[in-house]
Amino acid sequence: MDMREVDLPGIGRKFEGITTRGDKVVVIVHDDGRREMHHYDDDDFDESISSVTFNDAEARQMAGILGGLAYKPKDLEKIELAFDDLVIEWFKIGQDSAVNNRTIGELDVRNQYDISIIAVLKHDKSKTLNPGPETRLEAGDTIVLSGERQNVRHITKALFSIEGGG
Repeated sequence: MDMREVDLPGIGRKFEGITTRGDKVVVIVHDDGRREMHHYDDDDFDESISSVTFNDAEARQMAGILGGLAYKPKDLEKIELAFDDLVIEWFKIGQDSAVNNRTIGELDVRNQYDISIIAVLKHDKSKTLNPGPETRLEAGDTIVLSGERQNVRHITKALFSIEGGG
């Protein structure tokens, strides 16, 4: 996630980013040590839909938890051992994405990237498990990919990254 930093004179510093799933998150670090975290509406990046404020100690504790320092799920350890280099990733399709308004068959991701699209979560909240080649991908949909780590990186760069058209 690319983070944009902005000084807020007399307040502190603002960090703003959009996740690979398309969620806008803003963290404001106040000069007195407080941290505010805001999550924004998917359809209106100017509308904060939730926020939480942490004091300095709480923020550091949360950072450790989010960073995986405090706990790594046991099932995740088993999955990593069992699947080694196999990963499952979620990607939200943007309006300008190279995959917007194309079918899975047109993309031919299985042959081109050795990746499987195992689910599509439509922007209207419906879902398709094991979608077929006729399934059309649209802006706002989230697709679930499965494949080897290097292939997921390759398709991400080619179809989902800003450089690649996503």
